[in-house]
Amino acid sequence: MKIEKENSVVGIEYDVKEAGKDEIVDSNKGMGQPLEFITGKGHIIPGLEKALEGMSVGESSDVLVPAVEAYGEYNPEAIQTLPIEQFEGVELKEGLTLYGQGENGQTVQVTVKSFNDKEVEVDFNHPLAGKDLMFSVKVVSARKATEDEANTGQVGGHTHEGGCCGGGHCDS
Repeated sequence: MKIEKENSVVGIEYDVKEAGKDEIVDSNKGMGQPLEFITGKGHIIPGLEKALEGMSVGESSDVLVPAVEAYGEYNPEAIQTLPIEQFEGVELKEGLTLYGQGENGQTVQVTVKSFNDKEVEVDFNHPLAGKDLMFSVKVVSARKATEDEANTGQVGGHTHEGGCCGGGHCDS
């Protein structure tokens, strides 16, 4: 079966690096479980989903996803300065990733850019925002979504929230 633009249940194994760099920033290879998602539901970054369209089980590819089709361009306005009191009980250090709750109840990830005894500067950009990404991806499964899966956006009862891949730096 070829992966279709909408309502294909797809399982992939992947490594992802920043384009032009050697360090793997996320991977599910060797984890025993492929990342499963339904096409057309926004479960993974748009550039990767678009590249998978038309591929078949067993097929592998190296896919360059430009920043705009991954986590978007870096937004300097996504940096905020907050009172240090909001971080009580947190051992602050530059580069620390923190998770909180956004206005609509969604999980929000921020990175501590700097801090002093009064304020903390945090960056709401995804850590991979503004970066082109290189995926090495293999399709390990593909099938048509059931009517229930197509309607709910859930693969076998598991809800997926927007992210590129399966974990690590790519959750959003």
